[in-house]
Amino acid sequence: MFVQTEITPNPNSLKFLPGKDVSRCGSFEITKKDETNNELIRNLLSINGVEGIFLGKDFISINKYDETSWEEVKHIIISLINDFYSTGKECVVEDSLNQTKEDLNDLEKKIIKILDEKIRPAVAKDGGDIKFKEFKDGIVKVQLQGSCSGCPSSTMTLKQGVQNLLCHYLPEVKEVEAI
Repeated sequence: MFVQTEITPNPNSLKFLPGKDVSRCGSFEITKKDETNNELIRNLLSINGVEGIFLGKDFISINKYDETSWEEVKHIIISLINDFYSTGKECVVEDSLNQTKEDLNDLEKKIIKILDEKIRPAVAKDGGDIKFKEFKDGIVKVQLQGSCSGCPSSTMTLKQGVQNLLCHYLPEVKEVEAI
C-alpha cells in the first residue's frame, strides 16, 4: 500500500490519502484521543506534535503544532496508516460519530444544502470541512474543521466564498461567522 500526501493551504495540515475508504459515515474531527476507542485515531493523536485529526470519505487530514516539523511526524503517520490497513481493515470508521440535528427549519435546510453541494466539495479538496451550527438574526454560524481550522486563508474563504455564495442564494443571510 502506498499512502500519498497532499499539501493544503494550511501549512500545519497535511492530507493523507491511503487509497481506501476512510470514513463511510460522513466526516468528523477529533482532537483528543480519549474521545474515541478507534485504534488508528488514538495512535495518530499519540504522536508528539499532532494537534488534531480530520477524517473524510477517502482521506485523513492531520494538523500539527507550529513548532513541529513535518519531517518529524510524517513518516510515523504514514507507517501507522499502512499498519492499520495491512491488518485487512477496509476503513477507519463505519459508524457515525456525529450528532445530527433533526429539528431544522426550511431556511436552515436550504443553508445546509448549499453548504453540502457547493462548498463542502471544494473545502474537502483542501483537506477540511465546514459544518452548519446555527442560523440566527441573519447570521450563519459554521465550524471549520480539518485543514481549514486555523488556516491563514480561512477568513478569506469564509467571507469571499461561503458568505458571498449564501447571501447570493438566500437573501435572509447577511453574514457568516466561524465558531
